[in-house]
Amino acid sequence: MPTVRIDDTLEMFYCIDDFTDPWLKPETVLLHHGNAKNHRFWWAWVPILARHYRVVRMDARGFGDSTAPPPGYNWSLEGFATDIARLLDHLGLEKMHFIGETVGGTIGLQFAYQYPDRVKSLTACTSPFKFASSSRGESAAYVEEHGVEAWARSTMHRRLGKDSDPALAEWYAQQMGRTRQSVVKDTLNYTRGIDLTERIRQIKAPTLVIAPADSAGQPAEAYREQQRAIPGARLFMVPGAGGFVQHTHPEVCAKAALDFLRSVG
Repeated sequence: MPTVRIDDTLEMFYCIDDFTDPWLKPETVLLHHGNAKNHRFWWAWVPILARHYRVVRMDARGFGDSTAPPPGYNWSLEGFATDIARLLDHLGLEKMHFIGETVGGTIGLQFAYQYPDRVKSLTACTSPFKFASSSRGESAAYVEEHGVEAWARSTMHRRLGKDSDPALAEWYAQQMGRTRQSVVKDTLNYTRGIDLTERIRQIKAPTLVIAPADSAGQPAEAYREQQRAIPGARLFMVPGAGGFVQHTHPEVCAKAALDFLRSVG
């Protein structure tokens, strides 16, 4: 498994999928998962994107096959963004297209603000830019008492909707359950009350917001507000869909992202 030493505390896992024509020099797309997830959650996106782009999937600090820090680690969006910049340095990449889902897209918003010269485009899938204090605290408390997999199962209705494939829901919960309990609890706590409104107003990269038309999580208006706040951002809403559309309707979302990447390329 390819890894890179980001610093003294992090060995980061990543993998590369590239099925472009061998005589071409493709641009790179970086895929960033959400909280308690990993690079495997992009299973249906890779076949669509990797025929046209070099696709890098990574496990962020604390998740998947990357090193998990001890309890009490000083988590921050800035820290996640810095880890990504160091991965790009390792790969010899000045710029890339960033696609993130849920909090992975939030990290993408921070990265585009913090490292504007390293982002060719940004796609955020069902990614909040403002976090309520109460709900995050309740989730952190649930994780501490019951564990990560139990929390995943208790929130599956808003993730995948009530009519989701039971096999997908089971796989989803088991994958999330692989994440260390302290990592999920602490990252839920550190995002409480975060508001990136002023930062995203300064994003310069072409941006696409992907969202469900009938959200079971944050209301659709929140995604419209995000689009309006980011200069020139586009909004793609999946009709009749709720929850995390990047997982429930991955082909639809991946094709929308592909069309967007081609339009800005």
